[in-house]
Amino acid sequence: MGAGMRLYVCYGTFGPAERHACARACHALAEAGHAPEVVRTYGCYGTDRFFKGRHEVRRLTGNFKVPTMVLDDGTVIDDSKNIAAWAAANPASGRELAVPR
Repeated sequence: MGAGMRLYVCYGTFGPAERHACARACHALAEAGHAPEVVRTYGCYGTDRFFKGRHEVRRLTGNFKVPTMVLDDGTVIDDSKNIAAWAAANPASGRELAVPR
């Protein structure tokens, strides 16, 4: 996995993972050895529906919220906790898992 994997985020994956869901999802994927294509959708909270990028997220999930991940096979995983759980259970082949903090 990795080549066609996409991670939809707000404006980016910046900030501390404890406080930013998009960063949390991206860091979990990186720790598991994945390098998804990061798709910035912009918008936040009540403005989500005004941003074109969020319309793709809504088509995939039924809501405007990010982070959302789409796997190579089209499987959609929504919410940073679910993305982190998937990453922990599906490390990229050929890479040792990071020691949990």
